[in-house]
Amino acid sequence: MAENREKQYDLEERTFIFAKRCKDLVRKLPKSTSNFEYGKQLIRSSGSQAANYIEANEALSKRDFLMRIKISRKEAKESGLWLRLIDVLPEDISEQKSLMQESKELSKIFGAIVEKCK
Repeated sequence: MAENREKQYDLEERTFIFAKRCKDLVRKLPKSTSNFEYGKQLIRSSGSQAANYIEANEALSKRDFLMRIKISRKEAKESGLWLRLIDVLPEDISEQKSLMQESKELSKIFGAIVEKCK
């Protein structure tokens, strides 16, 4: 049981780091109307996937747990969209691609959790 809790907290940390990296990337974006709007959305969705995963771990029922995991998956996918839409500086392209990959991986992890709970 303790090993299972550690894995949950590892994913909590991973989702936190993803949200923080997204926030840090948004801070460095060139100033434009589209980057301002897409950046706000990216900060919201990346933070939401992390927050909903924490809430899932504190769920009082299986139904609540599944709903929070599904929201986390949705928000991770949405983060991937905003990451694709922002215009980054040339020196930040590798970070943008890395975050896009992380959003895909998190979506798959959340999807696998949903499937395992069925």
